[in-house]
Amino acid sequence: MKLKIEVNKTAIEVDVDATTSLLDWLRSLGLTGTKEGCGIGVCGACTVLADDLPVSACLTMLGALDGCKVVTVEGVSETDPGLVEAFVDCEAMQCGICTPGHVMAAAAARRAGIGSGDASGVVDEEIRKWLAGNLCRCTGYETIVAAVRSYLER
Repeated sequence: MKLKIEVNKTAIEVDVDATTSLLDWLRSLGLTGTKEGCGIGVCGACTVLADDLPVSACLTMLGALDGCKVVTVEGVSETDPGLVEAFVDCEAMQCGICTPGHVMAAAAARRAGIGSGDASGVVDEEIRKWLAGNLCRCTGYETIVAAVRSYLER
C-alpha cells in the first residue's frame, strides 16, 4: 500500500504492508526513541502523536495513517526542547523506557491547550489524567508530574 505520512515535519512516501505497526516502521527509520514496553497498548512507552492525538504506536497500523502527521519523541525534542529540559530538571526519568511516552503525553496536553505557558490553573489531578495511560516502575510518578507541571508553566 502506498502511503504519504509526515514524520517530524518530514514528508515520506512509502510502499508498505498496511498492517505494519507504526512502532516497527518508526524504528526501521532509525527513530528509536519510541520504545516497545508491553506490545499490547497498555504501558504507554510507545506513545506518539498522530495529528496531535496520542496513540499507541504498537497498536497503530500504517494503513490507518495515510495523510497523517506523526510526531515522535525525537520530533518533540527538536521543536520543544523545554519539554525535555523539564524532565531533566525535575529528574523525572530513571531507566528511560517510559520517559518517551510521558514526554509525548505532556506534549499532547500542551497541544490540547492545557497550560499553554500559564499552568496556574492546572492541578496535579489534571496532569495525572493526561499521564494515565503511561506506566512507570521506577520513579513513583511524583517527579514526572512535577516535570509536566514545570513544562506547562513555561
